[in-house]
Order: sequence, then structure tokens, then C-alpha cells
Amino acid sequence: MQEENEIIGQSDDEMKKVIEAVLFASGDPISYEKLSEVLGITAGEVKKLCREFSKEYENRGIMLLCYDTSCQLCTKEAYEEEIKDALGIRKNGALSNSSLEALAIIAYNQPVTRAYVEQVRGVDSSYAFNVLLTRELIEVRGKLDVPGRPNLYATTKNFLRVFGLSSLEDLPKLELMFPEASFKTVDGEQITMNIE
Repeated sequence: MQEENEIIGQSDDEMKKVIEAVLFASGDPISYEKLSEVLGITAGEVKKLCREFSKEYENRGIMLLCYDTSCQLCTKEAYEEEIKDALGIRKNGALSNSSLEALAIIAYNQPVTRAYVEQVRGVDSSYAFNVLLTRELIEVRGKLDVPGRPNLYATTKNFLRVFGLSSLEDLPKLELMFPEASFKTVDGEQITMNIE
């Protein structure tokens, strides 16, 4: 790719500088398609270049997040407190435990209905859903084909950005706390089950 790009006058390093400048100026995700128009290469080549470029940010205070159809520059979570202090951002903007719990259930099981989340949590989740929808961390992704046609909820691109993820595959793997469970039957027989 580098030889082809140098023929039209741009090296990979020069294109990385253009990508960085555009993403920095934007602050929002920019599609690979839009960057391809600016750089004069295909969207696939831009995506590949961005994925390579993201590795150069590993030891810096910012990171290049590469999504399926776009990319974005973001600050790293490790510097959240310093950024808030410098910009005078109030510290009470964090999600409550109930909202985080509902968000985790949605993220790992999406798309899901509110009834499903409430069944897993064992409590009403109306407030948590309102907070997550307002902050654009979840969105309606259709309706379930059952009586009443309840909404199906899933996470958004904003969720990925806020949590510094490129895709849902980057979510931490769930590890069960009790990989082996032991139960007694009504007649006192001991049964051990491996939970996988």
C-alpha cells in the first residue's frame, strides 16, 4: 500500500498526519468513507491504516479507537480525574450502580427487552433505562415479535466510545464466580454440577 500511495504523492506517515488532524479537529467519529475521500484511497485501506496507526498511541494520553465503519481520537480513562480538574467538570456525572448493572446486562446479552433486564436484576429498571437512553449509551433496535411488541435495546457507538472499546468483542470476558456448584435434592442426594 505504501508504494501505491507514494505514487499519488502521499506516504503512510503523511496520511496518518492527515487522519490525526481531521480526527482531532472533529472530536466525533469520522467514517472511513469520508477519510478515503480526503486521502484518495479506498475505505478499506483507510481502515487498515487506522488499525496500524492505533498501535502508535499505546504509550500516550490519547487513543485511536477503530470501529466497524469509523474511527475517533479519545482520551484514556486513566487521565479522567486530571481532565475533569483541568476543565472544571463536575465529578457527579458517573453512572449509578443500578445503571451500570443494567448496562452490563444489555451489553452482554443484546438486544434485550426491559423486562429481561428487570428479570435478571430482580427490580424495576425504569430509572436506569431513562438514564442510559438520555446519555445515549443504549438505543431501541427494534421490537420483539411477541404480544405487546416490547422494544429491544442494545448499546450504541457512544457506549463503545465512552468505555474505550473498538467493538463489543473488546468487552471483558465473563468469568463465573462459582464454576462448580453443589446442590442437595429433596431426598438428600448430593449433586455437583460444573457450570460452563
